[in-house]
Amino acid sequence: MNRFQEQDVIQLCIERLTNIYGSSVRLKDSRSVGGGCINNAVKISTSVGDFFLKWNATDHAELFLKEAFGLNEMRLAGSSLVIPEVIWSKEVDDFPGLLLMEYLQPASNTYGMDERLGRGIAQLHRKAASAFGFHHSNYCGTTLQDNTWSDSWPEFYAQRRIWSLVEQIKKSRGMSIEEQKIYEKLVVRIPVLLPNQAVPSLIHGDLWSGNYMYTANGSALIDPACYYADREMELGMMKLFGGFSSRVWEAYQEEFPLPDDWKERNRLYQLYHVLNHYLLFGVSYGQQALEITHEYL
Repeated sequence: MNRFQEQDVIQLCIERLTNIYGSSVRLKDSRSVGGGCINNAVKISTSVGDFFLKWNATDHAELFLKEAFGLNEMRLAGSSLVIPEVIWSKEVDDFPGLLLMEYLQPASNTYGMDERLGRGIAQLHRKAASAFGFHHSNYCGTTLQDNTWSDSWPEFYAQRRIWSLVEQIKKSRGMSIEEQKIYEKLVVRIPVLLPNQAVPSLIHGDLWSGNYMYTANGSALIDPACYYADREMELGMMKLFGGFSSRVWEAYQEEFPLPDDWKERNRLYQLYHVLNHYLLFGVSYGQQALEITHEYL
């Protein structure tokens, strides 16, 4: 989209803010900010405050609606984390899809933020449901996640996460029969590898270092791919690419201690995200996925 079209999207948001606040809202300034590799992102300053706007005209029409729902679900957990308030979200139509949120001011002093992040994630995970899944499908990156409810965590992880990605990789990138059989063996073994007694806990779902912030009001989470899962699922992504200090992990354990053997399953939970990177970014992740799989066969 060109600059003129961006201004149209901003103007649409100004009109929406005017409806919300009941009086004319004036745009003072706008500037592009980091919004990841998928979306356009703008900070807009107005007569009623600053807002963060993400928009995209080409990706999945309902992507921002799903993200907004996830943010609201995390806010309902009542944790000490800062979760940005959603002002407005819309799907792609004649205008781009967009997500308008409160702007989170970066922290000038990050002392104590690691501890607050670890405790906040643990508190988020205490929000439980009666089954594994979510209220609707949503996206991890641009990959559609099937969140159909299930009473069995091993079945959910085997079918809705691992095998679902294998099927998508086969269709979009191709996969040898030998490779497929390796993943078939893993799917059969998952019920003995994962705990049947896991509690369905709310997780962010895509928690890497780019999806948390240290803000003026505390440690914040953004860009969720929420669902209810074994909470150890979250730790797979957190460990995969790093970016979380030892104090984050210590604070999590202090707030909500993990089973002694959780590390034995961590690589298995990383597999979902490695396969997703295989699907999104190519075969360079294929060997890594196979190496993890062989560890559990």
